[in-house]
Amino acid sequence: MTTDMLMLIASAVLCLLLAFPYTLGFIFSRGLFVVAGNREDFPVGHGWIGRSHRAHLNMVENLVPFAALVLAAAVMGKADAWTALGAQVFFYSRVVHAVVYTIGVPWLRTLAYVGGLAGMAMVLYGIVT
Repeated sequence: MTTDMLMLIASAVLCLLLAFPYTLGFIFSRGLFVVAGNREDFPVGHGWIGRSHRAHLNMVENLVPFAALVLAAAVMGKADAWTALGAQVFFYSRVVHAVVYTIGVPWLRTLAYVGGLAGMAMVLYGIVT
């Protein structure tokens, strides 16, 4: 398995795991019956719960283009050391992003987000060159 694919799988697992903290936070703060309900008019989370939820949603949004780039590199036979590095930059940036977003560090969160974009740009560069 290539590093690119390993980072794609790790990113998918990260995306799945990011749902747990805020879900538990909602359960503890609102109760299981409210969380297990239909969630109509479900208010947004506040504090770390809301930030954790938004970090997860942001990961979902970024996982799609990352997956497309990694899979395109693999199908086109363009996966190499450069795309592998880009995939690693993406994954580790997203881990940092999730942590600092949840604990509430704004500028570091933005820097980690840009790191994820840079990782995707590196994979794209590997595809087009």
